[in-house]
Amino acid sequence: MTEATSHDGEPAITFYRLQACPYCERVARVLEERDLEYRSRFVEPLHSRRDVVKRVAGVRTVPVVVDDDTGVTMAESANIVDYLESTYGDGSPSEPKTADAAVETGGDD
Repeated sequence: MTEATSHDGEPAITFYRLQACPYCERVARVLEERDLEYRSRFVEPLHSRRDVVKRVAGVRTVPVVVDDDTGVTMAESANIVDYLESTYGDGSPSEPKTADAAVETGGDD
């Protein structure tokens, strides 16, 4: 696995997500493709109860990624994918950019 571990031996990347969320699955796919270690933190399905995500990222939407190695906290699947590609990838996109992909990035949960 690619190195991304914090001081305590835990993965440096924490991934806040919902079960069966397509935007979260998109980020999970990139994390797996890039062989990055990460901790999954599944959040409350009820938007108004996502206090942990609000404290961490200032938003209640998911996905959210916190990278302790770089100090980055980020929401929105398209932004997270771009960040992971540019920080841990080889520069090649993990999925083709199409008009459908542009529409998909419009509304993370």
